Amino acid sequence: MQVKKNPDVDVNRNSGLYFAIGLCLMLLTTNGLLNYKTYDKQDIALDILQMGELEVEDDIPIVDVNIPPPPPPPQAAPEVITIVEDVEEVEETVIESTETSMEEAIEERVEVSDVDVEEVEEDISVPFTVVEKVPIWPGCTGNNNDELKKCFQDQMVKHVNKNFEYPQQALELQIRGKVFVMFVIDSKGYVANVQVRGPDKILEKEASRIIALIPKMEPGKQRGKPVTIPYSLPINFVLAD
Repeated sequence: MQVKKNPDVDVNRNSGLYFAIGLCLMLLTTNGLLNYKTYDKQDIALDILQMGELEVEDDIPIVDVNIPPPPPPPQAAPEVITIVEDVEEVEETVIESTETSMEEAIEERVEVSDVDVEEVEEDISVPFTVVEKVPIWPGCTGNNNDELKKCFQDQMVKHVNKNFEYPQQALELQIRGKVFVMFVIDSKGYVANVQVRGPDKILEKEASRIIALIPKMEPGKQRGKPVTIPYSLPINFVLAD
């Protein structure tokens, strides 16, 4: 005899659906358990702020300040209306052009002889070794430029030896050395633009003093005109051993 089953009461009919639902529930439960976190209750601090009732002092003194009322706003000045008479017409000034044309002739002619030409003397500098006529020291004589040049140099050496004084401070400090002096004899025969260079300021000052005592001389000449002559002179400060 064959057993007949009712298809409505078959338990295996939706088994696949039930399996899928159970699997999802299991996965969700597992995920929740893995991500679940717990905290120690000892690390949680509960701060409680306690505030008491505010005490109201009834005996606070009340100070009355008498403030004067603000001054009334100033009264506006009455508006004054001034009646101005009609302004007289002003005549316009016509400015004529001062430009000339090619057709206009120049009335006044200026001759070249009427123009004053002022000659400006050039301060020419010529080296001592090539100048046509060297500066002449007072008392020097000679038949040519070489003799005047030798006399100039001899007198320069005599002048230095005559006026030389070893500075006392340099003697005490044992300062010695050579001082190079550069100066010019200008077109009027005076010594100018003195420059010194040496081992110490004391020696430089003494060398400048000696050069400043050089007398006025007849200036050097080039092509018959006075010129400026540069000159250099070494002065050696030596201490005797």
